[in-house]
Amino acid sequence: MTINIRHVNVMYHGHKVGTLSMGNHSCCQFEYDTIWLREGFSISPLHLPLKTGLFSAQWQPFRGNFGVFEDSLPGGYGEYLLRKVLRRESIDYSSLTPVQRLSIVGTSGMGALCYVPESKLAGNTTSLPLDNMQALALEVLSEKTDEGSEILMAGSGNSGGARPKCLYSDAEGHWLVKFRHHFDPADIGQQEYHYNELARQAGIDVPEFKLMEGKYFATRRFDLDEHGERLHVATASGLLNEPLTPPKMDYHSLLQLTGYLTQSPDAVEQQFRRMVFNHYARNYDDHARNFSFICRDGRWELSPAYDLTNDQTLGEHATTVNFKGMPSDEDMITVGMNTKMTRKRCQQIVDEVKSVLNP
Repeated sequence: MTINIRHVNVMYHGHKVGTLSMGNHSCCQFEYDTIWLREGFSISPLHLPLKTGLFSAQWQPFRGNFGVFEDSLPGGYGEYLLRKVLRRESIDYSSLTPVQRLSIVGTSGMGALCYVPESKLAGNTTSLPLDNMQALALEVLSEKTDEGSEILMAGSGNSGGARPKCLYSDAEGHWLVKFRHHFDPADIGQQEYHYNELARQAGIDVPEFKLMEGKYFATRRFDLDEHGERLHVATASGLLNEPLTPPKMDYHSLLQLTGYLTQSPDAVEQQFRRMVFNHYARNYDDHARNFSFICRDGRWELSPAYDLTNDQTLGEHATTVNFKGMPSDEDMITVGMNTKMTRKRCQQIVDEVKSVLNP
């Protein structure tokens, strides 16, 4: 199998947004479609404003890709699986251009953006029961076998993060289900469930969640609306062109982005509350791809919080607070006041979150 694609059409609900192609120096170029310029919206207001002309990406930080399209590519677990599947086709993932990688995502990713033409990968895409998916994921992650990688990849929805995942639908709706990795405790699903209960009690807007079969944590997909239509979702990483490695985003930038996109003081307060919760609940995995925004035909809103876990492996926050990895209350208040929150309101939110976590 070979992938020789040099450009893809970026699509949104069947409408052409624009054309993404490979330019000089292995960097992408993007141009909005004429009709989209008249009837559409900016898919990335800071770096791809809705105007005529050719946009050229920089090599850093996404090796020639635009951040908003980098969001569509699998990361972590999803990329690990894709590399395995491609290796069986004698394709080196690292040799592919961003456009070629997006052609593999095609219409199968999460969010509303799709990429055509697609580069379809052959392989078994059979759906398995959750226990079988868990067992297969552990076998593949332990490098015992590559068999079944395509089943796991097809079920993952090109998701990121370290832990195995799959997309799942039932009579109650559409869910993202998380499985255990080798380094996780046996009750990791129950732990994440209770952690999200605490977050909700602390005033954090989280998607509906549940335990499936008493052990698999499942969260309702927020990239779909109430009718199952796909929504355009962009991460802070994609919107700000902030890389995950090395992590260097500060909550100053995140709260300012929230205010700029949503024009909502309530959304800024919610983002501030998430910062406080992440600190006191010891979620240090608060990197730029773990904050997202939803665009409904040009109107931006803050997405629900996700990937909330008691993750202390980094030793300090991935996103700094007042440029500190281990901040104080005063650092958090400073960040809030710099986005036009009052000291009194900042202190009130800090106290509310602390009262839930340390009753």
